Amino acid sequence: MKKLLALGLAAAMTVTGACLLASCNEGSDDSITVGFIALHDDNSTYDKNFLDAIKAACAAKGIDEDHLIIKTNTPEDNTCYDKAADLVDQGCDVIFADSFGHEEFILQAAKDFPDVQFCHATGTLAHTAGVANHHNAFAHIYQGRYLAGVAAGMKLVEMYEANELEANNFDADGNIKIGYVGAYPYAEVVSGYTSFFLGAQSVVEEETDISVSMEVTYTSSWFNERAEREGANTLISRGAALISQHADSMGAPSACEKAGVPNVSYNGSTAASCPNTFIVSSYVNWEPYFEYMIDCVMNGEEIAADWTGTLATESVALTEFGAAAAEGTAEKVAEVRAQLESGELHVFDCSKFTVNGEHLTSYMADVDTDDNFTPDHEAIENGIFYESKHRSAPYFDVRIDGITELSES
Repeated sequence: MKKLLALGLAAAMTVTGACLLASCNEGSDDSITVGFIALHDDNSTYDKNFLDAIKAACAAKGIDEDHLIIKTNTPEDNTCYDKAADLVDQGCDVIFADSFGHEEFILQAAKDFPDVQFCHATGTLAHTAGVANHHNAFAHIYQGRYLAGVAAGMKLVEMYEANELEANNFDADGNIKIGYVGAYPYAEVVSGYTSFFLGAQSVVEEETDISVSMEVTYTSSWFNERAEREGANTLISRGAALISQHADSMGAPSACEKAGVPNVSYNGSTAASCPNTFIVSSYVNWEPYFEYMIDCVMNGEEIAADWTGTLATESVALTEFGAAAAEGTAEKVAEVRAQLESGELHVFDCSKFTVNGEHLTSYMADVDTDDNFTPDHEAIENGIFYESKHRSAPYFDVRIDGITELSES
């Protein structure tokens, strides 16, 4: 992971908490104990990304290994609460859980142990629950997905211009077919695959006289190597010229490597395992948040209830580009990244996509999640769908034209 190329270069942070990274304590201190709850272990690319980051953050803050207690393979049930309670008993001052389905159990633990700080990735409840020691965090990963899509688009153009595409790589309208293996039809996955698609589409339409279409298949699991591999093989058999995914195993990348189909992975480089097909991977760099979280606990300062990492905080990142990347990809991605950072470009610019043939002018999103998932916030302002503005976790769940969901299982 030391070779990962962080996209954000700006020093400033835009967070709502009282403790900013720019003012964080750089000294060595092992007086606090950090607990970490992982859905799987480091065989999962998703969990490995978190685990590498929490270890690096603790090392940077002088917290020795004895003061970092990690619980792996934690299902999204009451086991999570039991592990959180055990971490409290072991003296943890702050506890982080890494999976969406952990939140209700982490929230209950926060209520039961008010003297311990509980932080949680991709959650939706902290900004409305009003529990002072319960916090959510995520990042604008849709921007990273878009940039990964730009890299994919560069590859598609290269293949198209070199006449490397087969007849079944085109749909009935003559557009290049790509595929995406998703875990669940949640907003986080929909936001991710849509931003990836829009990034790829932007390059193909700019450089050729055609566009792209995409098929999505779901595995109904965050980590199921067989299902992810089968999902990728299904997409390949249907003519996908390139595949990406939001699922946590090596199933899809390994299927792509075997079939010789270019792949954009997630949460870490697959260059070593897939040297012939790996293009790039986007990921949330959690180390800035973990350092912020640790500093706030060390300094007795408030942790933001709902923290959102950005390109500027170096929380949205890409790995190195693989051998399969097209010539000029790094330069193109850097150009687009600069446009995203400046605000010149918006991923979900409603003029760039349609829904049932129409451009969206209004959309009520479910931000303040309740049992009925009631829409409660207008997400579109001046023609832009502002993802993760009202809450860190994604809420873009729009099904746009050009993308077809094949199944949910």
